[in-house]
Formats: sequence, structure tokens, C-alpha cells
Amino acid sequence: MVFEGDRAPDFTVPLAGGGRYDDVSEFTLSEAVGDGPIVLAFVPGAFTGGCTEEMRTFGSELDSFEALDASVYGVSVDLPFAQNVWIQREGFDVPMLSDWDHEVIRAYDVVYPDMYGSIESAQRSVFVIDSDGIVTYRWVREGGNPEFGSFVADVRERVDAAHR
Repeated sequence: MVFEGDRAPDFTVPLAGGGRYDDVSEFTLSEAVGDGPIVLAFVPGAFTGGCTEEMRTFGSELDSFEALDASVYGVSVDLPFAQNVWIQREGFDVPMLSDWDHEVIRAYDVVYPDMYGSIESAQRSVFVIDSDGIVTYRWVREGGNPEFGSFVADVRERVDAAHR
């Protein structure tokens, strides 16, 4: 389990950039650490209502995160090709990390074992990682979804604190 104050587990996964379906590159967390705070927003699945609303909300606030030198990434177990279609269809600019082999959700201990009673997915959660690779904020959903507007504003405040 990863808690605030812990070193963020490193990983390398496909990155869906949101262009054509085959707009896929590689992302390694340890290579991104040091460039400013990193927000990892784990979502259960592409094309679902709550996940789409959350990623749209983060997307509408990307400028305010970038003003803090922060990078925001969505994380789901979907293939990066599907993530690209989802980004295009829903019109958000948040790059998505594809944890298709479920190693990242296990490393961060955010496994949702029975989405729709049948598949393993990511538990809705957010981690803020500072420039030293330390987790400065951890939130894991318990119960229903938060109101995403105020939730994303709270995450931005946590990023601002990590940025100082």
C-alpha cells in the first residue's frame, strides 16, 4: 500500500497521447519525476460516465495545473488505443496511462476487483507525487463519486502545496 510520505512506485506503461488511435508512446514515472509535481488520477474504465466526467474536469483545469509546473495523467487498465478513441470522442486533453497488465494498480494498491461484478479495474483514486518522487497526497474513493469540480480544485491545492 502506498501512503503519503512514501516513495512512489516506479513503472513503465504505454502512454495514449490523444491523437490517432495509434498515438502511443512509452511513459516511465522515474523519468518524469523532477519536472514538477505529477498527478496520477486512476479511473475504473474508459467510456464510463463518472470516469468521463472526471477526466473532462481535469482537462478543463489543465492550464491551472500547468501553471504549477504539474503534469496530470489519467490511469486505467484500458488499452492505449481505446484510451485514444475515448480522449478524442470526449474531447479532453488529459494523457492516459495504460495499465493493461494491472501492475500499476497493484503497486499502488488501488485494485477494484469486481467492476460491474465481473472484471478487475482501477479503484478511483488520486496520487500527487512531488519532484523528489514522494507521494504528498493520496485519495481513494470510498462510497460514491465526489463532486468533481470541487474535488479537482482540492487536488490542485494539494499540487500547489507540493510545488512550494
